[in-house]
Amino acid sequence: MDAAATLIADLVAHGVRDIVLSPGSRSQALALAAVRFADDGLLRVHVRVDERVAGFTALGIGRETGVPAAVICTSGTAVANLLPATMESFHSGVPLLLLTADRPPELRGVGANQATLQVGLFERWVREQIDAPVPGDADWSGLAARAVAAALGASDASRGLPGVAGPVHLNLPSREPLSGELSDISVEPGDAPRPVPPEPFTIERGPRTVVVAGADAGPDAEEIAHAGGWPLIAEIVSGARFGRQLVHGYRALLRRDDLGGRIERVLVLGHPTLSREVAGLLSREGIDVIAVRRGGEELNLNGRTRAVAAVAVEPGATDREWLGEWLAASAAGAVDLSEHAPDAEALASKDFTARREAVKAELDAVRRPLDRELLVDAVWRATWPHDRLVFGSSRLVRVADAVLGGKKVPVHANRGLAGIDGTIATATGVALASQAAGAPGITRVLLGDLAFLHDVGALMLPPDEAEPRLQVIVGNDGGGTIFDALEVAASARPADLDRAFFTPHTVRLEHLALAYGWEYQRVTTRTALDQALTAPRGGRQIIEVPLAR
Repeated sequence: MDAAATLIADLVAHGVRDIVLSPGSRSQALALAAVRFADDGLLRVHVRVDERVAGFTALGIGRETGVPAAVICTSGTAVANLLPATMESFHSGVPLLLLTADRPPELRGVGANQATLQVGLFERWVREQIDAPVPGDADWSGLAARAVAAALGASDASRGLPGVAGPVHLNLPSREPLSGELSDISVEPGDAPRPVPPEPFTIERGPRTVVVAGADAGPDAEEIAHAGGWPLIAEIVSGARFGRQLVHGYRALLRRDDLGGRIERVLVLGHPTLSREVAGLLSREGIDVIAVRRGGEELNLNGRTRAVAAVAVEPGATDREWLGEWLAASAAGAVDLSEHAPDAEALASKDFTARREAVKAELDAVRRPLDRELLVDAVWRATWPHDRLVFGSSRLVRVADAVLGGKKVPVHANRGLAGIDGTIATATGVALASQAAGAPGITRVLLGDLAFLHDVGALMLPPDEAEPRLQVIVGNDGGGTIFDALEVAASARPADLDRAFFTPHTVRLEHLALAYGWEYQRVTTRTALDQALTAPRGGRQIIEVPLAR
């Protein structure tokens, strides 16, 4: 028991403030120590019965804070359920700590109950893995400092992982008795260590350059584009879709010979995943691609991309002709989603005919059924810098990327591997972490119905824990319509496409909301959606928006 308590205390001393635990016998000492320190106000403990949900909740906390949250689980299949969040953590560069309880070495590989080969299970996706000694054979001192540093990107030159955050696995075996009286242990909360900033690579002037901001690029991408005077191609999930250099309608412009065809150099921040046009650009042999490394794999689609840890822009004059051509085309290609806004001038007109037509147009707009463009626009307009916005890997994120304009808001998305799993749990972690830091806003997660159903277990939250301010907005088109725009739609028979890919369902979301204790609204018009988004009912809310296939 003391070894477990000392380890948790050391994690607190090195900046860890959140632990997500799933109940289990073998991990009881770790769980009891975490709960004790939470009672003393040193930790926030979040209990989740499903280890997959626990893993993604911790991932969301790490996304928002930049500090690893720790996941505690028992041995056996519980450990395997952490794999999806671990893989996403690795590929997106988000810090995460895995504390997995285990049998002692003498009970491994001999058919003991709930014992399997946990050592090395995450080997391909962790910054570091440690199979700790059994308490009594040796102590666990130093493990916490080593694990937190590695999760935050401490250099591991032997594995080629300098300065990149990610998951760390501590496998923690124990013998019976598995728990006992907890000794008084002095805990001094500390801050997480920050890696030394890397020496930046200087980007010289000259070549016709664009800046591409993918997932998790953050505001740095806009700053670099501004400093260089270069067009900014920013995905909706980048956190960099704002500023004077922002390019609207970038997909069409990249297909143009006079713009995309003349690019000589691309500076990439984050992980771009949302368009084939950007992937094609980064795959072209004749282009100099410089990528600021973020996740576990270096971006190298053309076989000659240069990976760097940070960049700085050489002082000099902006190529105003190059930038001007892009911005002129951007202005012409911007999508206007305000066409259905009320005509205030006509509504106030003294001309009866003009006023009547304005009223009719406004009523038509109010009654117009929601489509995907209006849905993403409403969520985008309702979200501000004090809020958080999480996108699921559904069709809606691609629609948002295609039509939404610039706005500086905190955005999250699990685009490391772009899976649909764990979206609600991730958003819950983001919400809890932002609230703990004092953010006054709402966390909104926008996702499709299949992504929602895939993570429905994340709706189960303990009644005695802090409630997240969370709106789950579900665009429900009755299945996986993202496949309608992929190659399989042209090659498969319609019945086969529906059965194997669209996967239709008739789930009643309002019944799920009732079962899990969430507020629920079903909206079908833009006016009703705007009201639901800006006047939330309670802390946890599901907003269902029916959409046509």
